[in-house]
Amino acid sequence: MLVMNAPEDRTADGTDQSAPGRLELVREFVNTLDVMEATEELADGPRAAGWLTGHGVAIGDAAFTAAEVERLVAVREALRELLLANNAGEPPPEAALTTLNRQSSEAEIGLWFGPDGADLVTRCDGVDCAIAELLAIVHESMRDGTWQRLKVCPADDCRWAFYDHSRNRSGTWCVMGECGNRAKARRYRERHRDRPATKRNR
Repeated sequence: MLVMNAPEDRTADGTDQSAPGRLELVREFVNTLDVMEATEELADGPRAAGWLTGHGVAIGDAAFTAAEVERLVAVREALRELLLANNAGEPPPEAALTTLNRQSSEAEIGLWFGPDGADLVTRCDGVDCAIAELLAIVHESMRDGTWQRLKVCPADDCRWAFYDHSRNRSGTWCVMGECGNRAKARRYRERHRDRPATKRNR
C-alpha cells in the first residue's frame, strides 16, 4: 500500500492539479523534472531512491546504479510523451510505447485475487519494483477511465503534468493565467509580426 506525501497540488490561483488516488504518484513522478525551474529530482542514484521511498514505493536496500537511474528517467519521459498525447487528443508516440514495453518486460507484475476481485501486484525490488509500481498504476488508470485526464502542459518551457478536472475534459494548460496567457500573447505577436505598418490620418 502506498503512503503518499502531501503534494503541492494547488497553484497560486487555487487551481487543483492533483490526480485521484494512486494516479497522483504518476503525476508527481513525471514532475520530478521541473522544466521551468530546471530542477531534477532523479539526478543520481541516492536522490532517485530517496524520492521513491519518500513517496511510499518499496525498493529495498539496493543502491541505484547510473544505468538504473537512466531507466527511471526513460520511463518518466515516455510517460510525459503519453500525457502530452492525452492533451492533444492524439495516439501515443510509438517510441514512447516501445520504451515502456521494454522497461515493463524487466519488471515482475502479477495478479493477486482477493474477495473484492483481482489486482496487479509487484514481486521485485529496486528499480524494477519502482517501474512495475508506476506502470501498474497507469494500467489501473486506463481501466477506470481517469488516464485521459492526466495531461502535460504543451508549453515547451513548462511540460508540467496536471490532472484535468474540467467537466468536459477540455483543459489544456497547467495554469491558464500563466502558460495559457503566454501562449496567447506569443500567437498574437506572430500574427502581427509580418503585417505592414499603417499610417493613421490626423
